[in-house]
Amino acid sequence: MKQLLITAILGLIFTTSLFAQGGQVFETRTVKSNILKMERKYSIYLPPGYDTSDQSYPVLYLLHGAGDDHTGWVQFGQVQQIADKAIEEGKAARMIVVMPDANTGVRGYFNAIDGKFDYEDFFFNELIPHVESTYRVRTDRRYRAIAGLSMGGGGTIFYSLHQPDMFAAAAPLSAATGNWDIQQLKERINKSNPGISDDKIMVYYNRLSIEEIIKNASEEELKKIKSIRWYISCGDDDFLYEGNSRMHILFHKNNIPHEYRVKDGAHTWTYWRMELPLVMEFISKSFMQY
Repeated sequence: MKQLLITAILGLIFTTSLFAQGGQVFETRTVKSNILKMERKYSIYLPPGYDTSDQSYPVLYLLHGAGDDHTGWVQFGQVQQIADKAIEEGKAARMIVVMPDANTGVRGYFNAIDGKFDYEDFFFNELIPHVESTYRVRTDRRYRAIAGLSMGGGGTIFYSLHQPDMFAAAAPLSAATGNWDIQQLKERINKSNPGISDDKIMVYYNRLSIEEIIKNASEEELKKIKSIRWYISCGDDDFLYEGNSRMHILFHKNNIPHEYRVKDGAHTWTYWRMELPLVMEFISKSFMQY
């Protein structure tokens, strides 16, 4: 009996010490990209206990917005403090959080229309394999989630729509929701990339339009999109409110299950810091067995 008591006390001390230490953030690590022909930076959060166990962990890919880089969620989003607290309180599973840089070379998460900078190909074909071969990451779809703010919210939406068999949960925050008008897209592309054919613009539009993706999805593709656990959130004073509202309506009309939240707030880090623990709690439910 005495031995059992000692063992229990030691276990409690170890667990308390583990969480007291908290997780670790490595602000800048790199992966070589043959697709982009450069070294790409990323930040990574490793949960409490990562260094003292051989456990494998689920992973959240957390995307920054325009104007920031891979350090945005670290510096302004306080990811370490928020993740540590959510995990310690039992609201979120211990997970690895990967924050890639999409602000070097060409800003954005998608393949360039001229084919000269294929960031989306890099993300799926190089970054994810690098993470899964470098860290103790569970590689099944049910243990992989994605979230992001603003431009990164757009990345979250379209990565999930393009490859719905890759993510168990998706949480776009204050998202840039892509193209809703083909004429506006043509005008924008003709200014930035004169000489691009209308056919190429149409292909690009179809790939980055939520409406077109849903409309053109096969029954099997739509089934996969519906199997993702969606959490969509946008502040009531956010300038991107209209696109987020339209996405909610479109999902509702197509019977795509999702959580839609409109809360007091604007396009600010105050809003995104408030949402991050809720996102972690939401996606953690995807990692659990019921």
